[in-house]
Amino acid sequence: MAERFCDIALRVNGEPVRGRVEARKTLVDFLRDDLGLTGSHVGCEQGVCGACTVLVDGAVVRGCLMLAVQCDGATVETIEGLTDSGAIGDLQDAFVRRNALQCGFCTSGMLIGAHALLEYVLRENGAVPSREAIREHLSGNYCRCTGYQAIVDAIESIAIARDLARAGKAGRP
Repeated sequence: MAERFCDIALRVNGEPVRGRVEARKTLVDFLRDDLGLTGSHVGCEQGVCGACTVLVDGAVVRGCLMLAVQCDGATVETIEGLTDSGAIGDLQDAFVRRNALQCGFCTSGMLIGAHALLEYVLRENGAVPSREAIREHLSGNYCRCTGYQAIVDAIESIAIARDLARAGKAGRP
C-alpha cells in the first residue's frame, strides 16, 4: 500500500519550507491551508480558470493540477512573494490605473501570467509582445468582470515601459 503522507522540502517565495502532506493534496491547497498564502484562489479545480496560477521553478503552473509532493525540491513563487519582492509592483499599479481588476478573483493569476510573459518575452526576444500575444498568453485565465480589454491595456503599457527602461529611455505606462 502506498504511503498516505509524504514529507516535502521546497522553497516558497525564497524561504525554505518543510511539511508533511497527504500524497493527494494539491499545491494550491498546501499553499493556502498549510502556509496561509491565500492569494492564489481555488476556482474550477480543473486547471481551466487560472485563478490558482503560481510559478514552479519559473514555469507557470496551475496549482490545482499539481500535487504538493511534486514540488519536493522545487522553488515556488506566489503572488505574495512577487508582491513582496516588488517584481510586479509596476503591473499592479497599471492594473489599478487601467481599471483592469474588479472583483479581484482572477487578478493574482493574471498578474503572475503577465509577469511570466513579460520576463520571458523581454529577456528572450527583447521585444514588446503584441496585444494578440498578450491575449493568447492569458487565454487560460478567465475573468468574468473586466472583458479583458483593460487587462491587455495594462500589460501592454508595462511591456512598453519596461522596454523603454531597458533601452535607457524615459517613459510612463
